Amino acid sequence: MEVSRKAILDKTHYGLNIYAYVLRQYYPGETVLSLSGRDCKPAKNPFNADKSTLIIKVVDGCATHTDSEEAIAQGNIFDFAALHFNLEGQALLDKLNEELHLRIGKQQGFYAQAESQSAVAIPEIVKPAPPVFSYFNKPVTNVTPSRQASLVEVYHLIRGNEFASCTSTLRNIPDPKEARKYKAQNFDYVTFSGTFSKRNDANLQRHSGLLTIDFDHIQDIPTLKTALLNDHYFETELLFVSPSGDGLKWVIPIDLTQAKHQDYFKAVANYVSHTYQLEIDQSGKDISRACFLPHDSEIFINPKYL
Repeated sequence: MEVSRKAILDKTHYGLNIYAYVLRQYYPGETVLSLSGRDCKPAKNPFNADKSTLIIKVVDGCATHTDSEEAIAQGNIFDFAALHFNLEGQALLDKLNEELHLRIGKQQGFYAQAESQSAVAIPEIVKPAPPVFSYFNKPVTNVTPSRQASLVEVYHLIRGNEFASCTSTLRNIPDPKEARKYKAQNFDYVTFSGTFSKRNDANLQRHSGLLTIDFDHIQDIPTLKTALLNDHYFETELLFVSPSGDGLKWVIPIDLTQAKHQDYFKAVANYVSHTYQLEIDQSGKDISRACFLPHDSEIFINPKYL
């Protein structure tokens, strides 16, 4: 295998491990990177007098950085590594492969395995386990779950082509009544708020800690999507366009040690009304609420799960 940027990103959690490795050279024994919601908390910048001004996040499959005081230019992990190793191009890639013991391009065998076991461990960011909930096969009249699914699995299903055909067909049905009938018959669905033996609140087995907020008939979806992703009070776990194409499904975490599901829903509905001047679908108050799975190639998932 060629020592390429893609090969390195694939072996270093989008480059986050390289940031951690470089920062560890300057701050041994410290926690150099820590997740906060969608991104990393501000980290110390060795190229800005050790100030906590380094902002790291994953963008389009590659870890990137900015400095809040603009002490260094905005860039990606390879730009940052170049500052530390004072190398560029293929020489930099080879150096990363060697320093982080990635073994890209090396043959795997008994001796290779023995060598890799003695290699210095690379500091990594531990990703949390994604929430789990019930998955139901179409039609919506089927109330017995076929299995459990995770947030990450549903993210990949929606992002892929699994539901592209039924989503396209639905959005081309002009009659609302016929569209609702088609959706009920042709879309798999999940209960984001928990696992159930049967889909009703009385048969809840375990709450997932998630709440789904439905925005219907939205005129400017991109603007609302941006606003929700930057909301100051609620962290976004999953965000995607609804099957109809004119709404959004906003999945957020809730803490059931602080309030009940229904109380959280009322509070969030009130918050959305005052903050965004929008009314949300009241069906979200039901723990067993069904959420149909459409196709959305631009679905957002909290990067901490990837």
